[in-house]
Amino acid sequence: MNATTEGRIAQRESIMAKYLLLKHYRGAPASVNDVPMDQWTEDEISAHMQHMDAFATRLESTGEFVDSQALSPEGTWVRYDGEGRPPVTDGPFAETKDLIAGWMIIDVDTYERALELAGELSGGPGAGGKPVGEWLELRPLFVPPTTMTEVGEIVGQEQR
Repeated sequence: MNATTEGRIAQRESIMAKYLLLKHYRGAPASVNDVPMDQWTEDEISAHMQHMDAFATRLESTGEFVDSQALSPEGTWVRYDGEGRPPVTDGPFAETKDLIAGWMIIDVDTYERALELAGELSGGPGAGGKPVGEWLELRPLFVPPTTMTEVGEIVGQEQR
């Protein structure tokens, strides 16, 4: 590995990593407080949303918040079906509208910090005001290498 490649790899490793926290309606293991949200009272839903907002606001103040959105249950699968043909909608797929409730993107220094924040977010209030203890999917956002040489160097390091 040459000095230029070493410098690029060191620079990439020093950049904060972005992670996607996915909240699921279903498809994940059962939550500790496994009462579906459609059975919560308005006050319970409000408390949960306030927890999410306060969490995001706190992360904004530390520079770790990127974005978040709750998703409505409506949605349609769409795919290209050839030149001049209308797009195909829906299909024999698990629909994300049934699975994904929302997401948050965080920008943190370490994977351990991402785990810590995901664990904290999982503890938002649910039915009866008790922590939901929901499973969140934590996924790093892909950051493409700057050169093909760097790709080879990174893959080589991971295989060692």
